[in-house]
Amino acid sequence: MSAVARLEPAAAPRKGRLSPTNRRRWENFKANRRGYWSLWIFLVLFVLSLFAGFVANDRPIIASYKGELLFPVVIDYPEEKFGGFLAETDYRSDFIQDEIDAHGWTVWPPIRYSYRTTNSNIPHSAPTRPFWLMSGEERCAGYPQGATDPACNWSNLNWLGTDDQARDVLARGIYGFRISVLFGLALTIASAVVGVTAGAVQGYFGGWTDLLMQRFIEIWSSMPVLYILLIIAAILPPGFWILLGIMLLFSWVGFVGVVRAEFLRARNFEYVRAARALGVGNGTIMYRHLLPNAMVATLTFLPFILSGSITTLTSLDFLGFGMPPGSPSLGELIAQGKENLQAPWLGLTAFVIMSLMLSLLIFVGEATRDAFDPRKTFR
Repeated sequence: MSAVARLEPAAAPRKGRLSPTNRRRWENFKANRRGYWSLWIFLVLFVLSLFAGFVANDRPIIASYKGELLFPVVIDYPEEKFGGFLAETDYRSDFIQDEIDAHGWTVWPPIRYSYRTTNSNIPHSAPTRPFWLMSGEERCAGYPQGATDPACNWSNLNWLGTDDQARDVLARGIYGFRISVLFGLALTIASAVVGVTAGAVQGYFGGWTDLLMQRFIEIWSSMPVLYILLIIAAILPPGFWILLGIMLLFSWVGFVGVVRAEFLRARNFEYVRAARALGVGNGTIMYRHLLPNAMVATLTFLPFILSGSITTLTSLDFLGFGMPPGSPSLGELIAQGKENLQAPWLGLTAFVIMSLMLSLLIFVGEATRDAFDPRKTFR
């Protein structure tokens, strides 16, 4: 066989693999052990909170009734299915539990309370202490048979006590963590889209476009943001998306300066002039050639913007202008702690959750900033 015949075509590079620059950035990020493990801890907690219904819920995960396999955690079954007459089944009622136990079995979440579930078996008026701060007789005093009642088990006890409406604090903390992170992520992504777009237009076109938009941003930034948020939130009905839209009015400004500076610096580079000379459109140049360089600086701000968004939501909830009443909110839990100084577990729970969440995000942000530092990436 000839040498030409033995030649094999070179393997094409695999798509999706990190470039050498991004590989060095990832190695720099992993070198910061505190930030690296903070990222994994935060991701694990966030993923677990996404499945909060399987961790803390007043419905069974799986139930078998008269030979039929049911999934109450994801499907609403009317009470008539179990011999009742209500439109929604209360699986915590003695009648429903006895009926299901007589004709099948149930698998409950570790915590048998949702964020809105009221515990009717508390030993005294709400708020109540965590069960491990009570004696065996006291923690089961609200059950018909006392300490020997089979319903007084680990899943029905309140690990972190109850709030002033007899709702489980741990369940509200889990759901509150999920809402805070989802709200912060949605606000951060939306703010990044608006702010990066505005900064890119300013920096690329310059001239009167940059001048007029910069004057508008200066006027917009000088407004009293907190007072405006409170006024708008007091007029409009409370809700997740309404609150997100209100906060988006001002949160996008923080991205403009960084992106604008990057586009102003790079718009006169040789490769940009060459692209213009070849007839490449402005949109293509901005999106494919300039935006990747601008996003390097923008990515370092994302964890800090996320933590700021979560803090703002908590502050509005604490003042009573945030999520609708009854929603699982860390700010509302802090407000309950302020109103019930005899129940320190309310404020301490919200404080620990907020401190852990914000600390993890700050550590991730510091590691991201170090990873994208040019002095470490291109050394």
